[in-house]
Amino acid sequence: MIHAYLILAHHEFAILERLVAALDDFRNDIYIHYDRKVKEIPQIKTEKAGLFIITDRIDVRWGDFSVVEAEYSLFETAQKNGPYAYYHLLSGVDIPLKSQNEIHQFFDMNEGKEFIGFYQLDNQREIDRKVHRCHLFPKDFRRQANLCSFLKRTIRFFVLRLQYVLRIRRNKTMHFKKGTQWVSLTHDFVTYLLSKKQEVIRTYGNTFCSDEIFIQTICWHSTFRERVYNLTDEGLGCMRMIGWENNKLKDWENKDYSILMASTAMIARKFNGKNIELADKILTKIYKNK
Repeated sequence: MIHAYLILAHHEFAILERLVAALDDFRNDIYIHYDRKVKEIPQIKTEKAGLFIITDRIDVRWGDFSVVEAEYSLFETAQKNGPYAYYHLLSGVDIPLKSQNEIHQFFDMNEGKEFIGFYQLDNQREIDRKVHRCHLFPKDFRRQANLCSFLKRTIRFFVLRLQYVLRIRRNKTMHFKKGTQWVSLTHDFVTYLLSKKQEVIRTYGNTFCSDEIFIQTICWHSTFRERVYNLTDEGLGCMRMIGWENNKLKDWENKDYSILMASTAMIARKFNGKNIELADKILTKIYKNK
C-alpha cells in the first residue's frame, strides 16, 4: 500500500526540497503544511509521488497547541485520501537515512506496528508543569521584543506561580506519557486519533508542548499500546535519529556523517542549510544505485 508523508514546514526550504525529492516515489503521497507566517511558499514539485499542500494554514507557535492543530490538519487531510499503510509525521528539516525500497521493506515486515517513541526517564515534574497547569497566552512562550508580549509573559508567570501556591491542578485523573512528536502510524491508529480530536482540544488547550504528549497518552490508554514497535527505547520506538546535546536539540553537522549512516533509524532530524552538503552526501549514498 501507499505511504503518506506528512510534513510540517516553516523554514530551511533547501532541506525541504531535498526531503521531498527523496520521498518522490510512486509508492508515496506527500502532504505539506506551511506555517501561516511563511510569506512565499516554495515551488516544490514531484514527478512520481502525489503532492498535496494544506491550504487552510495555521499560525504555528513553538510550545503552543497550534502545533497539535497543524498535525491534526495533516492527519485529517491524508486520512480522507487514504487508507495508507503508514502515516509518517515529519518536520521540513528531516532527511531519510534509508532508501524508499528499504523503508517500504521495513514497514512491510512490521505491518501493523505503531512507531511511537516514549520518553524513558522520570518526567513527572515536567508533565505536572506542562499539562496539569493552565498556561495563559501560550502563543507568547517564546520571547518577542515588544511590550505587549512582555506583559503577557509576566501575567502568565504570576498566574502559573499562583497555581502552585494554591495547589490548583487540571487533568488530575489523567496519566500522561511523553515522547518525540515524530511518529509513523497505521491507518487504524490515525482513525482512532481523529476520533479523539474534541477530547484532545478539551484536555490540552492552554497547556505547554502538548505535541510531545497527546499521541503518546492516547496510545498508552488504548489497545494500540500493545502494537508499539518498542516501548523501552524512544528512538527505536519511532525509528528516528534525533540528536541531543546537553539536553538540547542539535542540528546535524558534517562530522556526524558516520554516526548517521551507522544508524538503524529510517529518518533523521534536524538538518540546516549551513551543512547542506551533509544532506546531499547522505542522499547520494542511499540512492547510489538509483
